[in-house]
Amino acid sequence: MKLVLGRDDLAAAAESAIRETGTEPERLAVSPVHKASRGFVNESNADLCEVAIVTVLQAVAHGRPVLLLPLTTLGRHQHQTLVTLGKLSAQDVAGHSVGVRSWSQTTGVWMRGFLTEQYGVDLRKADWTTYEGSHVDGAEDPSWVRRAPTGAKLQADFLEGRLDFGIMGNELPADDRIRTAVRHARETAEQWSRDQGFIPVNHVVGVSEAAAANHSAAVLAAYDAMRSVLDTKAEPGQVPLHPVGFGALRGAFTKAAAYALEQGVIPSPVDYDELVERSSAALGVPPARLGG
Repeated sequence: MKLVLGRDDLAAAAESAIRETGTEPERLAVSPVHKASRGFVNESNADLCEVAIVTVLQAVAHGRPVLLLPLTTLGRHQHQTLVTLGKLSAQDVAGHSVGVRSWSQTTGVWMRGFLTEQYGVDLRKADWTTYEGSHVDGAEDPSWVRRAPTGAKLQADFLEGRLDFGIMGNELPADDRIRTAVRHARETAEQWSRDQGFIPVNHVVGVSEAAAANHSAAVLAAYDAMRSVLDTKAEPGQVPLHPVGFGALRGAFTKAAAYALEQGVIPSPVDYDELVERSSAALGVPPARLGG
């Protein structure tokens, strides 16, 4: 059974649990972990894979054999990811140029959602540039989004002034000129999560339909083991940073799906209850077995 997990503690727990069911695990070395998503979604070359929440939504919308195992491997605030070199603020995005690695990148979907809901930005009035396509074959950028020329780099275009804004999470370069475009980003992000009741989840765990059907005991054992790790290491605070279980992930998935549909990231709505039912049915368990 092939696994791709970015966190060593989760991978070790999953491997041990899978082995105890009589199935031999193999952890594939992929770094950064998001580079495994394309093969997992389009070619089913892994059985259990850490993927972005929007990748799951796109995969489901495009009929790929991908199911959700409701574990958050990366939860973080996102308001700080809109950056600029000048004096512009989030309210100024309309009429200016903005770069993001991929239109379907989860960080970008969350940040654009904040821009529309909290700052009244009409996304179509900004000049958007992307630098790579989606992890899901067949998913296209909206017609009003421009793809950068081959070889262009988001960080270089941003630092050299060809972009007014950038949306960057882990890709953010080290440069003292960079500042967040959201005033009091940390406080704003924390208040948003308190108001919503959930964190803007980034990465979760996906499982292939074949693995769920053929190795259900191993998948469930891996879920239990990783859940135990996440519960043990849960951070203090009003809103869980790494929610686990279908119930705990409902808010983040529902909001991300709404943002993704509004932004043209997915072609049709993705119903969370249907997603829960598909995973549960494939594994042969009721939703309550997976925290739902």
